[in-house]
Amino acid sequence: MSWTLVPASQFGAYASHWTELHAAGAASPLLAGDFVAPLLAECASGSELLACYRHAGRTEAMTVVVPQGRAGWTTFQPPQAPIGLWLQRPGLDRAALASALLRRLPGYPLVLGLLECDPLLAPRPSDGGNAATLDYIDTACITLAGSFDGYWEARGKNLRANLKKQRARLARECIATRLEVVRTPQEVAAAVADYGRLESTGWKGQQGTAVHASNEQGRFYRAMLEAFCARGAGSIYRYWFGERLVAMDLCVENGEQIVILKTAYDETVPASLSPALLMREEQVRQLFDEQRLARIEFYGRVMEWHQRWTSEMRTLYHINFYRWPALRRLHATLQSRRAAAPVPHTTE
Repeated sequence: MSWTLVPASQFGAYASHWTELHAAGAASPLLAGDFVAPLLAECASGSELLACYRHAGRTEAMTVVVPQGRAGWTTFQPPQAPIGLWLQRPGLDRAALASALLRRLPGYPLVLGLLECDPLLAPRPSDGGNAATLDYIDTACITLAGSFDGYWEARGKNLRANLKKQRARLARECIATRLEVVRTPQEVAAAVADYGRLESTGWKGQQGTAVHASNEQGRFYRAMLEAFCARGAGSIYRYWFGERLVAMDLCVENGEQIVILKTAYDETVPASLSPALLMREEQVRQLFDEQRLARIEFYGRVMEWHQRWTSEMRTLYHINFYRWPALRRLHATLQSRRAAAPVPHTTE
């Protein structure tokens, strides 16, 4: 009844345990082994540890953690991972598991942070004892219940009118739109390269942060999506104006949900047209019509455009587990004092 720690580079040797545990609980596709393995291969620094808790010959919990400062650890959280890498069997005490892990980690850490927790996967606990929570971001989803027509009628008039106007303009200019969905692993490499070229047309290309077939992000998305598509759980949406590729989504799914990981559009398209929104309308219609899935997840910070598509929001959260309850209370007191401190007045 203890945590075993190994370098996260050994994830492959423990992948079957991770997969078994993933299937036993709330199975977000973002916690699948096919997502975690390429994430570690491309985004890890080498300081990460894979932690495995076993009891009576069965894996009960697993996570990937990384040192944070001089006295803390957190779950591994590169930008490509929308939720924290923590798995446990249903019914187990998360606080007890985290506290035991905190005491097992190297050095003498005072706090263990579980980052970007989803209340759909693990309800947010009340602050108390050695645990304290913190809001992270609000995120949005769309429930795929009923018909698309009913869903669309409930959207704002401006959204519906603007997209109708844009489609009329495209029709006048004899520009046909087309939505294509890539689902086979053999097509992923070319699709990710296309995505990178599309993203490079905008500010990410100017800042050098766009996906590219040969950079860390590109390698991660290619390997991850090839693995998902190989088992029928990956999809890449391409949207065309005639023969011109103008928008794309990179997505993963399971039997319940589809997660839109990244969206890019051609920023050289006239501002009076919205290729990403036009793509989204056809994509959502298709998903409603297919009736395969229960919801669409965005997992990014809620933006103004999300609110035009849905009113369904929830708050992701962080949770800190302290070595002692007194340390949590001390930290809370210090934070309250800092928040109440007057802002220094400056003059020029």
